[in-house]
Amino acid sequence: MAAPSHVLPFLSPTGTASCVRASPGRRAGLLRCAAAAGQAGFFTRLGRLIKEKAKSDVEKLFSGFSKTRENLSVVDELLTYWNLADTDRVLDELEEALLVSDFGPKISFRIVDTLREEIRDGKLKSGAEIKATLKRCILELLTSKGGNSELNLGFRKPSVIMIVGVNGGGKTTSLGKLAHRFKNEGVKVLMAAGDTFRAAARDQLEVWAERTGSEIVIDNDKKAQPPAVLSQAVKRGKREGFDVVLCDTSGRLHTNYGLMEELVSCKKVIAKALPGAPNEILLVLDGTTGLNMLQQAREFNDVVGVTGFILTKLDGTARGGCVVSVVDELGIPVKFIGVGEGMEDLQPFDAEAFVEAIFP
Repeated sequence: MAAPSHVLPFLSPTGTASCVRASPGRRAGLLRCAAAAGQAGFFTRLGRLIKEKAKSDVEKLFSGFSKTRENLSVVDELLTYWNLADTDRVLDELEEALLVSDFGPKISFRIVDTLREEIRDGKLKSGAEIKATLKRCILELLTSKGGNSELNLGFRKPSVIMIVGVNGGGKTTSLGKLAHRFKNEGVKVLMAAGDTFRAAARDQLEVWAERTGSEIVIDNDKKAQPPAVLSQAVKRGKREGFDVVLCDTSGRLHTNYGLMEELVSCKKVIAKALPGAPNEILLVLDGTTGLNMLQQAREFNDVVGVTGFILTKLDGTARGGCVVSVVDELGIPVKFIGVGEGMEDLQPFDAEAFVEAIFP
């Protein structure tokens, strides 16, 4: 016989089902807890699934870093015929190769000093061992400084992701490709056209909404301020049961104080509409700018508290070492990297796959 409506099924610590009698108020509370737990599980699985799929796209990542890999091919040439007498010359040239690929002076010097010390101590006795240690140093830096590169989608619907960055970095395109990834996993996505200063951005996002089968909130009267559009979108997302709300924002120079302060307003109205949101604030950085992106990243982080990076256009540059530089400088994880123009070419970042792609 089924339990009465006021008796709720309960799993004991041993896993067996029993029933617990509850008052209507307590019953509603238990049901809310169960719903929240279900949503938390949904977002945990979703973040993990998106990250896991990156491992099946290694070939795409490998081809995307071809120019950086070509820049670093000198490493194999140097280490193939390495001998102890040539250590200083080889390490100097290896250091130069890292600098040219925009690993930055601090990282390049640190890695080479580690290699020199381990060679001197007799721990590294072949070119293969030196290369393995080089790869290990970079991987350890990415994993220790960068932390968890999985998306943090929170524990309840909707999860809100705010996309920020300068003009021309690929911000709106990245949002569209991110929506595509979510939709492929059966996620109900709502876009918010918060870039109200550039009419083309709104039109571009509407195209992405149509391509990905997502809903979109736009500034219909073309006079609303970005915070108002984002607030409206988050409220609709909550009201209509969307899984994820993706918030586009106006591109801005990190040196423009007024526009940077507007981002703070955007963040505040989102939090007011849904306490605890936004779950992620992702800064889009143009990979072709190399180490020049670091100042942008610092400024945006100081103003809004960036939770992760999306590095775009890495297929068009030999400066892939900037991935490591930005993580080392700010201790913020890279969440996605752009390695092509296709819809599938915004790849979840995987540190191990990245190291293998630039040092095969």
